[in-house]
Amino acid sequence: MKLAVNVDHFATIREARQSNEPEPVLALLSEQAGAEGIVCHIRSDRRHIKERDLRLFREAIKTKLNIEMAATEEMKSIALEIKPDIVSLVPERPEELTTEGGLDVISNEKQLQPHIKELRNAGIRVSIFVDPDLKQIEACHRVGVDLIEINTGKYADLKNGEERQKALDEIKRAAERGHNLGLEIHAGHGLDYKNILPVAAIPEITEFSIGFAIVARSAIVGIEKAVREMVDLIEKY
Repeated sequence: MKLAVNVDHFATIREARQSNEPEPVLALLSEQAGAEGIVCHIRSDRRHIKERDLRLFREAIKTKLNIEMAATEEMKSIALEIKPDIVSLVPERPEELTTEGGLDVISNEKQLQPHIKELRNAGIRVSIFVDPDLKQIEACHRVGVDLIEINTGKYADLKNGEERQKALDEIKRAAERGHNLGLEIHAGHGLDYKNILPVAAIPEITEFSIGFAIVARSAIVGIEKAVREMVDLIEKY
């Protein structure tokens, strides 16, 4: 079970003051602390990550680079130029603070299939950020992706109790269904040091994408220690 660190919020800090620091590429220290991938999201409004960041990441990363992006022609062109290891297709709305909900694959199958095929033909693995909905996961399989990232946001937003357990059970069923279809299963969104353990116990999930909790913890203990603490939690399972 692996950890990929989402570094968007290092860029968010930089853009808050329209400064040139902190450089998001410095988050590559997380690789030395045990992270096995770097994730970032380039948005249409370039609110945090920019093309320059992607080029620096591509040159410096020793594990793997996963770029989250909308399934648009503009973003596809960027992916074909940068050549990340993985492109994760996500929904995007200008007004949202962070990605809200998984991509509606069922409603967009015809548009997604050629988009995904072109990326895969360029040697890029393709993932879809998807809600733990069995029909959506089956649609992910039909459009030809290599892997999926199950949205854990609903689970993460709930307090301990019956509703959170139901949300966890949905994730378990989704992970099992995706795995049975031959998909590699990742998970993320809203996960932190307190809620990760029950999700990490799901055997079909092979990697977690975690960003905000690690960046916030880094402000207190430094990025290497923050990453190592999360890696240690995940490695318990």
